Amino acid sequence: MGRIVTLMTSQWADLELEEMFRLAKEMGYEGVELACWGKHLDVKRAAEDDSYIDEVKSLLAQYGLECRALAAHIIGQCVGDDHDPRLNNFAPAELADQPDKIRAWAVGTMKASALAAKKLGCSVVTGFTGSPIWKYFYSFPQTTEEMIEKGYREIYDLWAPILTEFQENGIKFALEVHPGEIAFDYYSTKRLLEIMRPFDCFGLNFDPSHLIWQGIKPELFLRDFSEKIYHVHMKDAAVTLDGRSGILGSHIDFGSAKRGWNFRSLGHGDVKFEEIIRVLNDIGYDGPLSVEWEDSGMDRVYGATEAAAYVKKINFPPSSIAFDASIAN
Repeated sequence: MGRIVTLMTSQWADLELEEMFRLAKEMGYEGVELACWGKHLDVKRAAEDDSYIDEVKSLLAQYGLECRALAAHIIGQCVGDDHDPRLNNFAPAELADQPDKIRAWAVGTMKASALAAKKLGCSVVTGFTGSPIWKYFYSFPQTTEEMIEKGYREIYDLWAPILTEFQENGIKFALEVHPGEIAFDYYSTKRLLEIMRPFDCFGLNFDPSHLIWQGIKPELFLRDFSEKIYHVHMKDAAVTLDGRSGILGSHIDFGSAKRGWNFRSLGHGDVKFEEIIRVLNDIGYDGPLSVEWEDSGMDRVYGATEAAAYVKKINFPPSSIAFDASIAN
């Protein structure tokens, strides 16, 4: 069964790569979804320098880990967003407040991620697309259909050269459906997949934590978009609406008890992971189950260690026989 349990290293990018690999192994992980920022993978160097690729592969082998996917979320965000000062946190410091240069850097780096993934033996790059129309999500002031269509077309035009690079290298790009992206819920995802139809390499990184608090049943989303599920995140969230809080968050930071929902360590929220595993079995998904660990109320090493064990316990294989076959005459 190919569904190994991996750790997305995004929230651990403050650690040097070897320290990260050592810790991931100690916490019980079989592989990593390697972040393309912080102290982890330098994408452009990986695309250009084979000796650097050999160093990363050697470290993975040393700790008995596989790398099945790269994570390029913050880079992809800079492709599709209109200028936003918060993108300064994602782009190189010397590009701060230069939106055209930030976008050019992001497009070039996303193209490089396809080659880096190929060299590392990965098949998938997960990430975000950004969105020029996220600011319109509430549809007030009045938002026309032409404004929305223009936003989707802009994303297609920005990403087409990147996705061409992915297709030429045999690598899939898996968008994580997420607030702030052009596809953030069920119907925005359906619309985007229709527009991106010319690119077989374009699919989804399924993450139930971004769906559950919106009122979407993750298992239904997973089943309906099963043909485009290229990677899976195991991540939980808890909805704690109390009559005062709302799902939009009130500009209150993650972790506050005043919020109407928060991310939680696996098994401590509202996601029905058994239903997700049953759908994954039914659709024949055999890729990684990648833990993206986020919980402001729990120590990360404690939580990620518990999460690895939780996923291994719930990751049951499908039955190979009919349960009542042995009682037939």
